[in-house]
Amino acid sequence: MSSPSIVEKEEVGLRHWLILATVQITTLTFGMTVTSANVVLPQLKGAMAATSDQIAWVVTFNLVATAIATPLTGWLAQTLGWRNLLFVSLTGFTIFSALCGLADSLESLVLFRVGQGALGAPLIPLGQGMILATFPRRLHPMALMMWGIGGVIGPVLGPILGGVVAEASNWRWVFFMIVPLGIACIAVAAIAVGDQEKGTAKKFDFTGFVALALSIGAIQLMLDRGQRLDWFESPEIIIEACLAVVSFYIFIVHSLTSQDPFLNLKLFLDRNFTLGCITAFAMGWLSYTPIVLFPPLLQELRGYPDSLVGYLIAARGFGNWLSFLIVVQFTRKAPRLALAIGLACQAVAGWEMGQLSINLTEFDVFWTNCLQGFGFGLAYTPMAVLAFSTLTPKLMVEGSGVFNLLRHFGSSIFISISISILIHSSALNYSDMANVMTPFNELLRFPTLMGEWSFEGLSGLSALSGEIKRQAQMIGYLNAFQLFAVAASVAIPFSFLFISPNNPRKR
Repeated sequence: MSSPSIVEKEEVGLRHWLILATVQITTLTFGMTVTSANVVLPQLKGAMAATSDQIAWVVTFNLVATAIATPLTGWLAQTLGWRNLLFVSLTGFTIFSALCGLADSLESLVLFRVGQGALGAPLIPLGQGMILATFPRRLHPMALMMWGIGGVIGPVLGPILGGVVAEASNWRWVFFMIVPLGIACIAVAAIAVGDQEKGTAKKFDFTGFVALALSIGAIQLMLDRGQRLDWFESPEIIIEACLAVVSFYIFIVHSLTSQDPFLNLKLFLDRNFTLGCITAFAMGWLSYTPIVLFPPLLQELRGYPDSLVGYLIAARGFGNWLSFLIVVQFTRKAPRLALAIGLACQAVAGWEMGQLSINLTEFDVFWTNCLQGFGFGLAYTPMAVLAFSTLTPKLMVEGSGVFNLLRHFGSSIFISISISILIHSSALNYSDMANVMTPFNELLRFPTLMGEWSFEGLSGLSALSGEIKRQAQMIGYLNAFQLFAVAASVAIPFSFLFISPNNPRKR
């Protein structure tokens, strides 16, 4: 990174805006990839002959790869420089996006999604770090908000274009459509970004990186496969849990004793940054869970087409847009209050999602997702501003890597937990409801109550079983949404523990 004088300099010139535009475009492309893939999960489930927990790997393993590779951003930026890192990251990301479209099995698709996540991982933290290191502190709220516009356009366009493309053709073109955008990003980055930080890296800490990667990977495998393998009744789950604990222990001890650790744990001596990382982990819980859960709910339980699902999920992005009308001024005046209100909006949205019924309408989906998006947009900018308000400029990119690692890891963990709750609750409720569906239940002996279901004949029994399964799955979704509301509520108190940058006496 260039010298601290860049941050202290008050004048903002063409170079600043070119960097901001580049970061916006790359963030937009990365955001489109995440949300567009979620819309076609039900289609992928059929094409790959996968179960609900297996098809979730398409999302969770992508996020895990992103989380593992994200902390490399600081070291890679100091080794390659900003321009070269962007070029390598965008090129690899684009190639793996094309390979995802060519995948012919679940295993190959997951593998290519891992490559896509790993190569695309530096795009967000590098972009955030570049903005924070380039713009003066007084313009951080404005710059982060404008960067966030690119981050919002992607999640809005992703489900809309993904739904339309998937309905018109098939799921493969959801990945193919990323390729021309990736090529455009490479061209813009080559013009706008310089070689800042190149050649300033310290020796790479291979031991620390491997220990952290093993720990994160083992935790994710344990959460993804635990439900299927009956958790700690399975030797595989026990091995993964032990590997996660031992690897994390090695990572911590090594990081505290190494002269040049993979992650500089001294970052966590900064109170605001530590609280910011905790909040970012919680915000990761809230990032992608609704857009992973709603597409299969709407398509499998309500029969909505891909294009309509895309438009409804895009309501989250519309809510983000609305938050931009107030977030900059709100962050400047009262960042902690803005963060708390943003989290509260997400808690309310999650609670309302948890009160929906099988007869939900398009408006129910639209306004709850819109409120969740509004809360996320309102919370993210003050969270980032507070987290980095007391870090020195030379630690911005490295800090951004840690910050985004925890956010992505939080997302992957919470998606896995939500899917486990969905599957477990569905199975439990199916069993409970099936127990009362007998010819001896007086309430079910009236034709007006039974409708098209019947205990006589295979067609009547099949229809009855299908409806029980449908209602049981809906309860599973509602339980997952209620957990989402609880997660957002638990994070609210952390908002008031930050030292406000507007209070110099406490800094």
